[in-house]
This record gives sequence, C-alpha cells and structure tokens, in this order.
Amino acid sequence: MKEKQGIKVVAQNRKARHDYFIEDSYEAGMVLKGTEVKALREGKVNLKDGYARIKDGELFLMDVHISPYAFGNRLNHDPLRPRKLLMHGGEIHRLMGKVKEKGFSLIPLSIYFSHGRAKVSLALAKGKKLYDKRETLKRKAMEKEVERFQRISR
Repeated sequence: MKEKQGIKVVAQNRKARHDYFIEDSYEAGMVLKGTEVKALREGKVNLKDGYARIKDGELFLMDVHISPYAFGNRLNHDPLRPRKLLMHGGEIHRLMGKVKEKGFSLIPLSIYFSHGRAKVSLALAKGKKLYDKRETLKRKAMEKEVERFQRISR
C-alpha cells in the first residue's frame, strides 16, 4: 500500500521502540553520494547503532552503516561516514533545545524513498531502563494472551 503512495521503506530500526520511549518523530532528507543511493536501493543499510547529532546548527546522521555498492570499485564511499540531514532551520533549533534536556536523543527509526528521494524518519526519544523494558514485555504478553482467549471463545 505504501509503495502506491510513492514510499518504499528500505530499512527499519526495530529495536528503537524496545529500547526507547518515542516522544515525537520527524522527517529529514539525506545528503548522499551516488554509490550510497545504489546501496540503499539494494537495502544494504544497518540502523541499529545509529543516532543523529546537531553540530554548528546542522544535523548529521552518525554510525549508520551503508554497505559499499558491489559495482562501485574505487568510487565507493566510507560505510560509516557522517551524513548530513536536511531540515528547516527552525526545526533544527527546536530539536536542539529538546535534545539538551536530560535523557533525550535523536535516533533513526527508518530510511525510505519518498518519490525517489532518500528520507530518514528521526525520533526524539528517551532511553528505557531495564525495568521499563520488562514492563513493556509483560504488557505485550498479557495483551496476546487476552487476544488468544477471545479467539478461542468465539
């Protein structure tokens, strides 16, 4: 369904919702080299350890691994290089204020193509403690069990 709207999801950070409380999400464009775009289209990206950082009023995506393109030879890119993200200046300043608050960070939720342009979905997130993660798992297990009993009783 999403592909009909011009959106093709390349990669998702599934652990993000497990490790963080997601407060808000934002969309940003990505500045990429040619071989990075081709590698993204093949789905060769790892968001697991990635985060975003604001430096000198600009937003950068750090520690996101985009594998080298197989046919890129000497023109290939550095897999872990910082990538500049494109957002309006007002949004970046608003994010800067929120990130300075204790415990907040910017993490990538997904990378996708929207009408041919590479985009990243960023989340303003607060880290979960171990007991928060356990509570979330217990709640999900209870919901599954209730749903299973409802299906059986029908």
